[in-house]
Amino acid sequence: QVQLVESGGGSVQAGGSLRLSCSVSGYTDSRYCVGWFRQALGKAREWVARIYTGNKLSWYTDSVKGRFAISQDNAKNAWNLQMNSLKPEDTAMYYCSTYFDCVTVVRGGGYWGQGTQVTVSS
Repeated sequence: QVQLVESGGGSVQAGGSLRLSCSVSGYTDSRYCVGWFRQALGKAREWVARIYTGNKLSWYTDSVKGRFAISQDNAKNAWNLQMNSLKPEDTAMYYCSTYFDCVTVVRGGGYWGQGTQVTVSS
C-alpha cells in the first residue's frame, strides 16, 4: 500500500519560511508524482505544487510561484515543500498526495497523507 506522511508544519510570522516534508512509501517503481495541496478554514481544497519524480519537473499554482519550491529530500523517498516569504493567506492545512501520474494527482484522485498545519501570523 502506498502511504504518505507529512511533517514540518508550524507557526511562523509573515515573511518567514517553513519547510514541509512528505515521506512516501509503498512504491516499487521510483517514477511517480507527488503533489501538495492546502485547505484554508472555510475554503475549498487548493492544489499548490507537484513534482514528477522521473524527470524532477515541478509545477506551481500562480499564488505560490517564486515563493514555494518542491525538491527531493536527502532521504530519497521524501519530498520537501520549501515555503518562503510566507503570507497570512498561506495559512492552511497542507496535504501531500501521490499517484503514478500527475494528472491524477492534480485532480485530487491520488492517495493522501494526514496533513500538517501551517499558520502564518501578521
